[in-house]
Amino acid sequence: MNKAKTRLAEIFALAPVIPVITIGDAAHALPLARALVAGELRAIEITLRTDAAVEAARAIIAGVPDAIVGIGTVLTPQDLERAAKLGAAFAVSPGVTSDLLNAASESDLPFAPGIQTASDLTSCVVAGFDLVKFFPAIPAGGLATLNALSGPFPHVRYCPTGGIGETNVGEWLAHPKVAAVGGSWIAPASDVSAGAWTKIEQRARAAAALRPSRTP
Repeated sequence: MNKAKTRLAEIFALAPVIPVITIGDAAHALPLARALVAGELRAIEITLRTDAAVEAARAIIAGVPDAIVGIGTVLTPQDLERAAKLGAAFAVSPGVTSDLLNAASESDLPFAPGIQTASDLTSCVVAGFDLVKFFPAIPAGGLATLNALSGPFPHVRYCPTGGIGETNVGEWLAHPKVAAVGGSWIAPASDVSAGAWTKIEQRARAAAALRPSRTP
């Protein structure tokens, strides 16, 4: 598990933003991934929210070797096992269960469990996870909640996702406990459906250039 934790931290350090992607048509997978990689966002979270998700992830893993493909919306141990068999580089969940944490603890796949409350975070920390997804970040109280959680859990780092976009990403990246943010604004469904790959690449490049200004 220590190697998986180290690898997850390395992946989340590649860029300040990890695109969170929902793909409805697997035919869009390769051009989308190429646009994101060209824009210097190599780590990509493909959510298991559509019937096309697994096929899309498989296509990117095989066809865009510079992409680092993660599987999101992992809800069960079976989802986690499926992500590993696909050859995913990491996995992310929106929440936690004891079964999922136990399976992730025994897996070699880097995994970021999703948390919203101190109870969620306690379960993750006890299971050995110290880099987590904070979801949904804005509805769950935003930076005020993150600040409150940082008190009793000073060693935990976060990837906030949910309600974060171009207008507020800077304040999240400025937080010393934020490793990266997850964002769907990089490749919205409307642009993916329209094949607006140049627009997505430009948005990715702008996100990759974000550098947090943090105070010790």
